[in-house]
Amino acid sequence: MYKKILVPTDGSEFAKKAQKQALFLAKVSGAEIIAVSVTENNFVQGLPLNDEVFQLNQILNERSVENLKEFDKLNEDSIKISHVIREGSPARVILEVAKDENVDLIVMGSSGKSGFDRFIMGSVADKVVNSAKCAVLVVH
Repeated sequence: MYKKILVPTDGSEFAKKAQKQALFLAKVSGAEIIAVSVTENNFVQGLPLNDEVFQLNQILNERSVENLKEFDKLNEDSIKISHVIREGSPARVILEVAKDENVDLIVMGSSGKSGFDRFIMGSVADKVVNSAKCAVLVVH
């Protein structure tokens, strides 16, 4: 049924639940997984490039690598998992990777935001659900 499943990873509990669902779906369908970690660095863009900004970018990129390693630890069935690390807006990057990789399904956690934060910032999951050209499973 599925050949490629995209799974965004951000280290949250919702993302971990989504990863487990994606691994199950990949196992039963024979799909491969593309795990994507997005470094959201909008708040450092426009700042003067200095050692502090460089170190912050390094920390954010290291966190992305750690999130992907944690996902790999859940893979007990040796399912093929490819890693993608990109910088930018999470929803935009997820949609771009889904298109570029021609995925059949995106499995992602809900953001966990509610109330005012969700109203102001929007939900990454909402943006992906409303714009994706493939099926999307949002795990809460």
